[in-house]
Amino acid sequence: MATVGPTTNTATAIPPAPPPVMRLREIVFGAACAAAVRAAATLGVADALGEAPATPDELAVAVNAAPQPLHRLLSALCCYGIFEETEDGRFAHTELSRLLREDAPNSLRYIALWCTEPWTWAAWPLLDQAVRSGSHVFDSLYGKEFFEYLHEDAASSAQVFNKAMTTSSRQSAAEVAEFLDLAGVETVADIGGGEGHVIASLLEKHPHLHGTLLDLPKVVANADPRLRDGGEFAARVRLVPGDCRREIPVRADMYIIKNILEWDDQSTLATLRNVVRAAPPGARVVVVENIVDDSPSMKFTTAMDLMLLLNVGGRKHSRDSLVTRMTEAGLSIGDIRPVNGYLHAFDSTVGAAQTFR
Repeated sequence: MATVGPTTNTATAIPPAPPPVMRLREIVFGAACAAAVRAAATLGVADALGEAPATPDELAVAVNAAPQPLHRLLSALCCYGIFEETEDGRFAHTELSRLLREDAPNSLRYIALWCTEPWTWAAWPLLDQAVRSGSHVFDSLYGKEFFEYLHEDAASSAQVFNKAMTTSSRQSAAEVAEFLDLAGVETVADIGGGEGHVIASLLEKHPHLHGTLLDLPKVVANADPRLRDGGEFAARVRLVPGDCRREIPVRADMYIIKNILEWDDQSTLATLRNVVRAAPPGARVVVVENIVDDSPSMKFTTAMDLMLLLNVGGRKHSRDSLVTRMTEAGLSIGDIRPVNGYLHAFDSTVGAAQTFR
C-alpha cells in the first residue's frame, strides 16, 4: 500500500504575494503593459482571433505582423490575463481580451487607444510639474490648450476620443436609465449630455417623458439620430446649444449632470449654480460621476484624476468634495448610491430660490 503524504489542492491554492521589490519593479514597468494593450488594439489581434485558438504564425498573417515579435507581445499580455497560451503554444481569448474586439457589446478598444494616444506619453513624465503647480502641463508641451490641440493638430486622436466617449456613453446610458427612479417626473434635462445617449435611453424606457439635451453647439448638432429631426424621439426632445458654465436656459423636473464636473472648482460650482437658478423649487438634480474614493475601481478613477490634472488641470471628485460643491450651490443632498462599479449617483433637490453673487 502506497504511503500518502500531505495533500495540496494546487488548483485552488493561493500563490504567495510577490515580495515588495518584485511588486514595485512590475509597477514601474506599467507603461510596457499599456503599450502592449495599445499595440494589440492597433493591430486588431483580438478581432483576428476567433473562437478557436490560433498560432502566432496564423495571427501574424491575419494582422500583417512578424510572427516572433507578435508571440512576444502576446506572451507579455498573457501575464495580465489578456489572452492565454495553450499547452500546444496557441493563443486563445480570455474575458479581458474579448473586450478589445471592436464588435464586443462592452468593447473597450477605443478607450484603450484613447488612454494611450501619442500625446499621453509626452505628458505623463511631467506629472511632478503638474503636482507642484496644481495646473495642467499641456500648453507648455504643445503651445495650446488641450481641446484646441486635439481638434487643430491631432485629427486622428480627436476621432479616437470621439469614438471612445461615444462607446463609453452608450454603455453607461442604459445603466443610468435603468437606475433612475422617474416617479412623478415628466421632463428631464441632460446638462452637458454629449450626443444624448442618456436622454435617448430614458425616452425609450419612459414613453410619457419629454427631454432636453444641452451641450455646445457642435456637439448637439451631431446628437444621436433618434433625437434629431425625423428621429424616433424628435417630437419629445429639445436640443439646446449652450455652455452650461455660462447659462442653463432650461426648466425641468429633473436635471442630470453626468461626467462633466471635471474642471476647476469654480467652473464646477458655476455649473451647479446655473442649474439651481434655472430649476423650479423641488426639482431633482442627479449628478453622476466617477469618484476617487468609496469605489471598487479606484485604480481606474485615480488614474483618470491624474490624467485630467495633466491635460486640462481638472479633477475627479471625492464623495466629500462633490457633496461640498453641491451644497455650496444650494442643493440638498439625498441618496448617494453606486450605479455600477465605477459610477455613483448623487441625488439632490433644489430648495427655495437662490441668489448668488
